Amino acid sequence: MFYLTKTPGVLKALYKSCVWHLSPARQAVYLTFDDGPHPQATPFVLEQLKKYNAKGTFFCIGKNVVEHPDIYQQLLQEGHTVGNHTHNHLNGWKTGTGKYMENILEAGKYISSPLFRPPYGRITPFQIRALKNKLPQTRIIMWDVLSGDFDTEITGEACVQNVVFKARPGSIIVFHDSAKAWDRLSYALPRVLEFCKKQQWAVEPLPLNAH
Repeated sequence: MFYLTKTPGVLKALYKSCVWHLSPARQAVYLTFDDGPHPQATPFVLEQLKKYNAKGTFFCIGKNVVEHPDIYQQLLQEGHTVGNHTHNHLNGWKTGTGKYMENILEAGKYISSPLFRPPYGRITPFQIRALKNKLPQTRIIMWDVLSGDFDTEITGEACVQNVVFKARPGSIIVFHDSAKAWDRLSYALPRVLEFCKKQQWAVEPLPLNAH
């Protein structure tokens, strides 16, 4: 499986209306978790974040919020930020703009947030324009470091190294609170949090006006 664990500058330039990282002036990094809520993975993530006095950002799938409303409420109650990740984890490159927007709006019935992350990071310029027109306050959040925890061909230790070697203050880092990622997430997340502690980096939620 080919993917870049560190987002290249040329891609950021092509999608410059999206948020790829935050200011490095703050000694903070931003752990994000896609695809939940999940009954096993999400409570584990919450437990680990609490141990390190850390906060995260959870890009939730609408149908999973419907299935696990108690876990979603726990995210909010514990001070984490949430974002919209579509209702059915749609790939924007394979979905018409109208259908894509309908799916985002459906998820928005259950997820109240101006933050949006396209599943797989795949969204077309037409979809970006439609989203900004329909929901002007939306911030499209990408990333600059992928842990790779979704990749069943690598180890949890490889996920740790992806973050340790690539993350810097201001980095937006992607994990997944999902069944597929569980084996690697459960190994990597505590170790990444320990690394951030040693670096004296705060682990903070993305602000709702991220830019």
